[in-house]
Amino acid sequence: MRHKVEEVRLTNGARGLLIDVPDATVMSFQFNFRAGSRYTKSKKIYETAHIMEHMAFGANARFDSEHEFEAEFTKNGAYHNASTSDMGMSYVADCADFEWDRILDLQLLSIGEPKFNEKEFMAEKGNVRNELTGYLNSNARLLWPQIQKSLGEDILTYEERIKTIDDISLDDIKEHHCRTHTTGNLRFVIAGKITASRKQKILDKIESLPLHEGKRFDFLCDKTLKPEAPIFIERKDLKNLSFGLSIIVPRQLSDEEMDAMFALNHILTGTMHSRIYGQARKRGLTYGIYSGASRGIDNSSWDFEGQANYDTAEPLFRLIVDELKKILDRQISEADLDAMKSYALGSFQMGGQTVASTAGFYAGRYFWDGFIREYKKQPEFIKHISREQIFKIADEFIKNDIWVLGAVSGGEETQIFRLNDELKRLFA
Repeated sequence: MRHKVEEVRLTNGARGLLIDVPDATVMSFQFNFRAGSRYTKSKKIYETAHIMEHMAFGANARFDSEHEFEAEFTKNGAYHNASTSDMGMSYVADCADFEWDRILDLQLLSIGEPKFNEKEFMAEKGNVRNELTGYLNSNARLLWPQIQKSLGEDILTYEERIKTIDDISLDDIKEHHCRTHTTGNLRFVIAGKITASRKQKILDKIESLPLHEGKRFDFLCDKTLKPEAPIFIERKDLKNLSFGLSIIVPRQLSDEEMDAMFALNHILTGTMHSRIYGQARKRGLTYGIYSGASRGIDNSSWDFEGQANYDTAEPLFRLIVDELKKILDRQISEADLDAMKSYALGSFQMGGQTVASTAGFYAGRYFWDGFIREYKKQPEFIKHISREQIFKIADEFIKNDIWVLGAVSGGEETQIFRLNDELKRLFA
C-alpha cells in the first residue's frame, strides 16, 4: 500500500509515527505504554495492569459507564480494543475516515481521563479471573510460562496470576495508571489520510492529553538461566502430548539475523512440504508443528511447538533432530532458498493490503525499541538473505547449548526424558 512515514516528537515527550495513506478511507490508531504486568509495583498484585486494561473503555470524564462509552464509540462501525503483555499496554482503534476526529477524541479520552469506579473494578476482576481460568484449559498457556521461567524470565504462571487478583485494590489500579501512563512513556502510530491540517489537529490533540510528562520506562532485563532438566506437566485427561522447545542465545539478534531465522523456520515448518512439518504430516507423526524466532534486549529464542500421540512422539523428535543436523551440515540449497524468498515476497505483498496492517508493520518494532522499519526496502532485505547467514545463526543457537524441553501430557513422565535425550544428540 502506497504511503509515507513521518516520525514526530512532541513537546510533552510523546513520540510517534504518522503514516499518510493518501487514498485511505479508514484511519487506524495505535497507542502504547511500557506499562505491562512486569511494571506493576509488586508481584503480589501482578494482574493490576491486566485489570486496568479491561477497564480501559469504562467510565471517564464524559461517560458514566462502559455501556454508554461503548455505544457512542461504535455507533458508526468503529472498532477498538486494548491488550496487555509482560512489558506493554496497547490501545487500538479503527474507524471510517469521516469520523476520524471523533474517534481519536474518544480514544484519548479513555486513555487520559478514566474514572476508575468500584463497580466496574469489581466486574473486571471477575472477568479477568474468568479469562485466566479459561487459559488453564490451554496446554500451550500452561506450558510456555513454565518454559520462560526456567530460562530466567521474571514472570508468573497463569495459576500464580489468578492468586494475585484478590489482593488488588482500586487504588492499585489508579496508582499504576498514574505512574505508567505519562506522555514521556507514550508511543503512537496513526495511519490513514493525513493532510497538513489534519496532522496539526492530531498533534494538538495528543499534546493536550491530561497526563503527567514522565519519561519512557527502561526495558526490564533478566539473567538467562540454563535449565538442567525437562519440564513435565501432567494432565491425566489428555490423550496425547503437547510440547515446547526453546533454544536461547543470550543477546539481541540483528534485523538481518531475524530475516535469516524467518527463512530457516519457513524451510523447516512453514508449509505442508517443509522439511519437518511436511515430512511429519506425510508420515502421520503430528497434525501440527510450528517454529519461530523472537528477540529481546537480553536474549533471543528459537522456539518449536507441537503435538504428537504417545507412539509418534519419539519418531517425530528423531525427525526434528535429523533435520536440524542437516542444517548444521550446511544442507540448504540455493533452490531451497529461492523457494523461500518467493514465498516471503508474496506473503509480504499480501500482508500490506489494509491501513491497519500497514500501521501494524511499523508499530511492533517502533513500540519495542523506537526503530522505524523501511517498508519499501523489505523486498530487497528478503532477496539478500543468504545461506551463510542462516548457517551462522543456526550454529550459534545450537552451540550455545541453552535450551529446555517442556511437555503437557497424560502419559508417563519417563517419555519426556527420552525425548530430552533425543534432543541431546543435537547439542552434543
